[in-house]
Amino acid sequence: MAVSARIGTRDGWAVPHAVVTLTDMAGTQVLRAEVDAEGAVRTGAPLTPGPYTVIVTAVGYEPLARTAFVTASGRAELGRIELARQDGHALPPPGPWTVDPAHSSVTAVAQHLGISSVRGRFLDFGARIDIANSPENPGTSRVSATIAPASLDTGNALRDGHLKSPDFLDVERFPEITYRSHSLTPAGPGRWMVHGELGMHGVLREVDLDLGYLGTGPDPWGGTRAAFRATAELRREDFAMNYNQVLKTGIAAIGTTLRVELDIQAVRGEALPQL
Repeated sequence: MAVSARIGTRDGWAVPHAVVTLTDMAGTQVLRAEVDAEGAVRTGAPLTPGPYTVIVTAVGYEPLARTAFVTASGRAELGRIELARQDGHALPPPGPWTVDPAHSSVTAVAQHLGISSVRGRFLDFGARIDIANSPENPGTSRVSATIAPASLDTGNALRDGHLKSPDFLDVERFPEITYRSHSLTPAGPGRWMVHGELGMHGVLREVDLDLGYLGTGPDPWGGTRAAFRATAELRREDFAMNYNQVLKTGIAAIGTTLRVELDIQAVRGEALPQL
């Protein structure tokens, strides 16, 4: 076969809709082939030895061109060729991904006394990510998540009890915090803005997540994982949590703004593997 290559992303995933074209030094096309479902191309009769230009294109990816040399056998072994998403806006391979709570964290940070911060983690949560099947329209990907506010842990039982009371989360009346995205837009290489609605304390409001996609890789249990990091800024008043104590200096004991920090691992598929 004249040419053999394997086309994929930087994370090792095949790009099955890629097209490989070979032109000679005069610019004449001598070969054009689509890769198979594994991202591989092995095709063509032996070529005249010498230099050629290889051009690889795929919808949603930056085109790539490189020089290849056909040996005296009439063949060119191109090996692995990596394509980058247009504008660097990468996402994991399409399909469902299930968030692994054991290797993820959902943290809220609030200012305390105007000089320091208090961190709290929600220990009970679940989420699903659906990456769009259409590489040219990644904005149709979706995220849905549910958090149990009663699982909040700040490391102090007395403080936790107050935060779960009607002054704040009121977990008896509102036992779930929900998030449902409706779109996402690119925000830079490896970064996206996720647009969705956050339901908390009986109030539903638009909240954007600043999301960073960190890449994918295999795990020790035979699965594939994707990693993300996201942040958001919330105002307590927007969710009808108006309690506060004002110090003599006029500073609020608890800040009115919360910073939400998400460190997420998601496993490819509809459910988590049995470990």
